[in-house]
Amino acid sequence: MNMNEIERALRELRLSGIAETLSTRVMQAQAAQQPFLETFAAMLQDELDRRRSRLTERRFKRSGLDDRPSLADFDWRFNPKLPRSACFELHTLKFIGEGANALIIGKPGTGKSHVAKAVAYQATLQGYDVRYVEADTEFARYGLASTQEQAEQLKAWVEPDLLVLDDLFLARRIADISTELLQVIVHQRYKLRRAIVITSNRVVQDWGKYLGDATMATTILDRLMHRCAMLEFEGKSYRLKEAASRIAVAPV
Repeated sequence: MNMNEIERALRELRLSGIAETLSTRVMQAQAAQQPFLETFAAMLQDELDRRRSRLTERRFKRSGLDDRPSLADFDWRFNPKLPRSACFELHTLKFIGEGANALIIGKPGTGKSHVAKAVAYQATLQGYDVRYVEADTEFARYGLASTQEQAEQLKAWVEPDLLVLDDLFLARRIADISTELLQVIVHQRYKLRRAIVITSNRVVQDWGKYLGDATMATTILDRLMHRCAMLEFEGKSYRLKEAASRIAVAPV
């Protein structure tokens, strides 16, 4: 087989990682007079790296995340009283393996969503199946969907290793169907020991009011908080800080 035939065979075998670097590896082996096994091992590693990269990208696209945030790019100095250690503990992802949950509660603009997204993104990198949901928006869409679409959506929220419900109760009162949906999600994931991260501006003591049913709120919180980390975010708003900075530098 000549080089073209080898490359064609590699693509038929779906070994695109090897195919992409074949000519480079051949030149490298000839220049360094590498043993065959060393060259072959490098080519296999190219294939593994490519496949892992593709899997990671597929997990990211499936997650619903729109960016790739990190705790490293978070300005911890702006609000020094934030629970920094607890955030990094979440970032270890041990809670996912334990089937535990996290409630990140606090004032708007203090970084709750950033931390939740950073944890979710880290989970995609570590091979977990993740779904990120802007809670009120997606729950409202669920209420308008057909029965079949609702069943598919519920399955997509129950099955992943990690579900992130961001900005729950942003609009305060949610519809009755959304209340029932939240109860079903929490109940089913609790039975399956699958992790949930919820961010909200609303303290848990008021959830009964926002759900419109105190008993259902108790049922939901009982399961959520059985195995749960509670993170309280207090302080100034990053968004207001950034807005003030833009105003300060805007041309007169």
